[in-house]
Amino acid sequence: MQEKTVAELKQMMDSGADFQLIDVREPNEYEICNLNGKLIPMNEVPDHIDEIAKDKPVIIHCRSGARSGRICQYLETEYGYTNLFNLKGGILAWASEIDPSMPKY
Repeated sequence: MQEKTVAELKQMMDSGADFQLIDVREPNEYEICNLNGKLIPMNEVPDHIDEIAKDKPVIIHCRSGARSGRICQYLETEYGYTNLFNLKGGILAWASEIDPSMPKY
């Protein structure tokens, strides 16, 4: 499984890179804090396959990187995705390393 660090994601955001960011947390978690990614809760991913790009990098994140890692593996195995990146450390790493004002939960 490929991974991106929060520093790499920040650089991609700052440079205007063409990529898709998907948040697989639950709606209540998204309300606490988010990175403006597309919210597709983990258990709803199979119903939204057509919304996940295959033609550009897709970074998938959750709170810590565990759920998003499982989703990356699932999409690679079941649907043949080769353009996925798990956000290492998830939104907790973002809050620690990039934006200390972001709430941690």
